Amino acid sequence: MRVNEKKRLTEREKMEIRERKRHQRQNRLLKRVQQQFEQVEKDKASQAEVHVAAVPEAEHVSTISIAVPGSIMDNAQSPELRTYLAGQIARAACIFQIDEVIVFDDCGPSNQVTDRLSTIETAEGSTSARRCCIQLARILQYLECPQYLRKYFFPIHNDLKFCGLLNPLDSQHHLRQQSEFVFREGIVTSKPTKHGKGSYVNVGLLNDVRVETQLEPNVRVTVKLPDGADLKSKKIRAKVVPPSQPRQETGIYWGYSVRIANSLSQVFTKSPYKGGYDVTIGTSDRGTNVHEVAAKSLSYRHALVVFGGVLGLEPALDNDAKLTVETVEDLFDEYLNTVPAQGSRTVRTEEAILISMAALGEKMCPATAPKSFTSFDAIPQSKDTGIQQYAFNEKRTKLDPLAKKTTGAPPIPVEQNAQPDPNDDMSRFD
Repeated sequence: MRVNEKKRLTEREKMEIRERKRHQRQNRLLKRVQQQFEQVEKDKASQAEVHVAAVPEAEHVSTISIAVPGSIMDNAQSPELRTYLAGQIARAACIFQIDEVIVFDDCGPSNQVTDRLSTIETAEGSTSARRCCIQLARILQYLECPQYLRKYFFPIHNDLKFCGLLNPLDSQHHLRQQSEFVFREGIVTSKPTKHGKGSYVNVGLLNDVRVETQLEPNVRVTVKLPDGADLKSKKIRAKVVPPSQPRQETGIYWGYSVRIANSLSQVFTKSPYKGGYDVTIGTSDRGTNVHEVAAKSLSYRHALVVFGGVLGLEPALDNDAKLTVETVEDLFDEYLNTVPAQGSRTVRTEEAILISMAALGEKMCPATAPKSFTSFDAIPQSKDTGIQQYAFNEKRTKLDPLAKKTTGAPPIPVEQNAQPDPNDDMSRFD
C-alpha cells in the first residue's frame, strides 16, 4: 500500500507564511491602537465644556397655550372612556406643538366644596382641584413624560389605571437610548458626589451623566450633552438648561407643560409668561366665522385658545364671581366659530381642539417663529415606532401555517427573498 508523503514546504513558502503572519500581527496591533485612540477622543468629547448661548427675552420663541375644562371628563361614561378622552387631548396638543395645556374648572365654588378635591404636583407646586380636573391633568402629564422617566414620577395611581389603552404621543423629545441628540430629559438621582462636584442625572442612557449644578434628588431637568459625546461613556459631563432651550436652539418640539386653574379668571391671571397672553381666542358656535379672519392677521408672542365644555363657555363665566363682563365675547380678543357649517348639533371638546387648531394655523403669525428642525437623523423616526408584526419576524417559520388550515392543501413554502406587502405592514402601530 502506497503512503502519501507529506509535502515539504520550500524555503520561499516558509518565508511567505512568516511574512503573512507578521502583517496580521501588525494589523491587529494597529487596530487596537486605533480603537484606543478613538476611545480617548470620545472621552475628551464627553468631558468637553458645554456652551449654551443666552437668548434675549425679546427673541424667545412665540408660544401657544390651550385651555380645556376639566368637566368634560365627567361627561364620559366609563373610566376607560375618560382615560381615552384625555389621551385624545394630549395627542392634539402634541400634533399642533402646543406649549402649555391649562385645565380649568368651569363649575362654581359650591361644586368645588361638595365634590371631593385632589392634589397634583405642577410647575407651580402642589395644586388642589376637583377630581375631574386632576385626573385630566395627571394623564396629560403622564403622556408628555418620556417613557424612561415615568416610573420615577408616576407611581401606581387609579387615575392612570387604563393608560395602557392610550395611543403614545411619540413626541420628538421622547428619545431612545441610542438617539444621539444633544438635549435630553432626565431626573436627578441620589447618587452621592463630592462637595461642589455637582449631581448625577439619569437621562435614559446606560450611565448617568454629571452636571455641575448641585440639585435636589428626584427633580426633572433638561440637560445639554457635549457634541460628539460617546453615549456609552461613564464620564459624560452635561449642563442643565431651561426646558425652552432645545426648541430655541434647534426648533425641536419639546413637549407641553400642564397648569391647573380653579376658575376661568385664573386662566388669564396666572399666566407663567411675563406680561401674560397678548392674544386670546375663544371658540364657540356663536362666534365670528373663522374664514372671515384674514390670513396671518393674528400676530402673537404668547397666544391663548380657550375651549368650552358641554354647555360652552357661558357656565364658566356665570360661575366666576371675579369676572365682571356681561358676555363671554368680551373676555377675548377674538371670539370665533371654527366649525361654521357643522352637521351635528354639538362638537365635542376633543374634536374642537383638532378642528380649531387646524383652522387657526394659517390665521396666526408668531412674532418669533422657531427654527426649522433638521436633525431628524438624531431622533426616533416613524419607522422606529412600535413592534414588528410577527409575520415579518426573522424567526418565523419558512412554511405558511394558514394554508393548510384553510384549504387542506400542503403548506406553501415562503420565499426567503420575498418582500412583504407594504399594505400589510403593522410596524407603524404602537
